[in-house]
Amino acid sequence: MDRLSLFIDGEQVAPLDGTTRDVVEAATGDVIGTAALGGVSDIDRAVTAAARAKKGWAATPAKERADLIDRMAGALFEAGKETAALVSRENGMPIRLSIGANKFAPAAIFQYYAGLVRGDVENDERNGQLARTLVRRDPIGVVAAITPWNYPQALAAMKLGPALAAGCTVVLKPAPETALDAHAFADAAAAAGLPPGVLNVVPADREAGAALVSHAEVNKVAFTGSTAAGRAIGAECGRLLRPVTLELGGKSASIVCEDADLELFAKALLEISLPNNGQTCHACTRILAPAGRYAEVVEAVTETVRSLRIGNPLEKDTQIGPLVSPAQRDRVLDYVNIGRTDGGRVTVGGEVPADLPGWYVQPTVFADVDNNARIAQEEIFGPVLAVIPYRDEDEAVALANDSEYGLGGTVWTGDVERGIAIADRIETGTVGVNHYALDFGAPFGGVKASGLGRELGPEGLAPYVQTRSVYLAPVAR
Repeated sequence: MDRLSLFIDGEQVAPLDGTTRDVVEAATGDVIGTAALGGVSDIDRAVTAAARAKKGWAATPAKERADLIDRMAGALFEAGKETAALVSRENGMPIRLSIGANKFAPAAIFQYYAGLVRGDVENDERNGQLARTLVRRDPIGVVAAITPWNYPQALAAMKLGPALAAGCTVVLKPAPETALDAHAFADAAAAAGLPPGVLNVVPADREAGAALVSHAEVNKVAFTGSTAAGRAIGAECGRLLRPVTLELGGKSASIVCEDADLELFAKALLEISLPNNGQTCHACTRILAPAGRYAEVVEAVTETVRSLRIGNPLEKDTQIGPLVSPAQRDRVLDYVNIGRTDGGRVTVGGEVPADLPGWYVQPTVFADVDNNARIAQEEIFGPVLAVIPYRDEDEAVALANDSEYGLGGTVWTGDVERGIAIADRIETGTVGVNHYALDFGAPFGGVKASGLGRELGPEGLAPYVQTRSVYLAPVAR
């Protein structure tokens, strides 16, 4: 399963100054294969190829671009079963989730944006008092797309789909942890007949990633990852006056109202609070429970988490798999110890399963947590939940908003209109009422420390085009 080349200018090429990395299976610790990582020189030639290709790709009629993107979608889908299994081995994602996130989602996102631009990106004519203006929407140019390891296929598609559809060329820098599955995009581009240089795939480390962000011929950066890295990228893009989209961390809250259906909430808990073993930016890891039902909510959450099946992510009935690396497992265990030290009460979990190799942590529930505690304020990125009491609706909203983050959230109530009213008071980019699921046709992104800009929906296409006004003399009347 070795991938010892990079995809640059339509060809598989050996790295100029990069290295190799063993990609390790999260469930066993065994080496899956070896991947090439590009260096600064490889980033430079990838950006150069993208810059060379951008005029031709931008001039390609939108329908032709859409047809090629549709062909890429078909190739991604055809290889999707194998890609999903590979991702599960790389980062521990349960295969039931991985099939959706790494097979169906990338193909569907590509198809969505192909359909959106088929017939051309919208231009319009405006007749004003001083001029008749032709408003053009042009591709922004070369895009640096930097993606993390937790949802490697879906998160890359959320950038590649709209960028390619808009007429931009792209250098994709995937995370080293998932360097192997990233080649699915290179293979799909080759199978679809995408022109050379339009898409370049260069797995690389942080140094090469920094060179990509700062490269003189990059016109826009699209990044998903940690808030700390996002701040650094945002600062550099600010210095360069370079457009940037940042989808960053989260510490989302679920508000359980007094009239909530706890059975419904418990059934959804895995999907909203512990997806991908907690390695999900929008996961609702803070559960806000009314004081009058606090013990009942703690019991429901505890028993639900206790019932989850921990195991090999490739087994269809596994609900919780391993974390991506020993470092991530140790980080999560450190937070479990911090939670205990700060006075939280572990009701279930908190240990490493004794009978499993790999980098597992038992899904963990803390009760009696103060919202100011570190486990309630800091993003853990693992299967650790905090149940926090509140007195009334105003306090619940205040607690939900008492966070530097604002990415996701849910409200659980028997009164949907009341749920919408509460949702409207939460400072977050997305929120669900008795439900939470990203929809490809609706914008996704955060506020505060959770990022800048939006992906998905028509709004996800806008960052990849720039408007240009052509002023003409007004029509004589």
